[in-house]
Amino acid sequence: MNIRLKKLKDIRSENCITIIATTHRTKPDYLNDALRLKNLIKEAEDRLMADTTKRNATGLIEKLNNLASSIDHSKNLESLLLFVNDDIAEFTRLPIKVEDRVVIDDTFATRDLIRAMHLETHYYILVLSQEKTRLLEVMNDKVIQEVGNPFPYENTQFFSKNRAAAAIASKQTSLIAEYFNQADKLVNGVRKENPLPVLICGLEENHNEYLKIADNKTSIFEVYLNKNMINEPAHTIVEESWEVVKEYIVQKNNARKEDLKKAVGQNKFLSDTNEIWRAISEGKIQTLFIEQGLFQPAVMKDDEIVYVSEEKRNDKGVIDDIYDEMIEANMDFGGDVVFLPKGELSKFNGFGAITRY
Repeated sequence: MNIRLKKLKDIRSENCITIIATTHRTKPDYLNDALRLKNLIKEAEDRLMADTTKRNATGLIEKLNNLASSIDHSKNLESLLLFVNDDIAEFTRLPIKVEDRVVIDDTFATRDLIRAMHLETHYYILVLSQEKTRLLEVMNDKVIQEVGNPFPYENTQFFSKNRAAAAIASKQTSLIAEYFNQADKLVNGVRKENPLPVLICGLEENHNEYLKIADNKTSIFEVYLNKNMINEPAHTIVEESWEVVKEYIVQKNNARKEDLKKAVGQNKFLSDTNEIWRAISEGKIQTLFIEQGLFQPAVMKDDEIVYVSEEKRNDKGVIDDIYDEMIEANMDFGGDVVFLPKGELSKFNGFGAITRY
């Protein structure tokens, strides 16, 4: 089940429950995932019973258990996220490692979804030929799914089998362009629900023709896989495509680190949490930088962030992870976030920001 980040970010209500659990892909490990999830739900139950009315708690716990019972753990990836409040009960699987935890707040904890989007590379592969197109949803080098109806989309209408027509290059090019145009509209229909970037896997001539008609060129990777793999198994396509994407991502991440170094030298870098929070609220922050695995519970007092100890994380009124709150707030202002390996921001205590000016 795909969870839409924007949908979750926009929800504000009492008792938004997020359960983040480690899971496993293979047997016998995944056989224990249901028990791990059950234990986390019990933790949520104890906290709800302590912090809200029994009637409200009972309804939410029932929704959690019903959602958990609907999960087929044989399809697990590296982690499982459950989102439950009075209005929704949804889950998603992610191919990233997480720290098991229960978050109960007035918003859902979306940081792991954001991290999956940024640290991991979640994208589509458009497998392109003049006869057929396929669409794969991928995370790094792993297939999430091959998109079904309306894919695979076969060229039955715009591919001329007439030798005379095919001999006229301009006629054939026009037919292919119209076929690619229809395929592009189908791709964007899928992206409307889940707006991921697209890597094209296809011969150079087809890649170039597709770019001429593409409605949303900014969503397409600047690199592509120059191969005809239209009839290859999904895992083979993904393995070869990932080599192209991985190199592209490494270059982009290195560029972001250079941005960080320049910002420090130009006095456009902030590392004090409250300074960053105030700057976010004024729309002044372009990019947040945070080390992987860094979490910090906090409370707000007189519009100031005050860190609290891990032991108080579950206390009423405590924000489970202040960095999650700041990441979401900055995204609302059009900013972004970069997750760096542990140790790369050690002199800034793992967290910092580049200002817009």
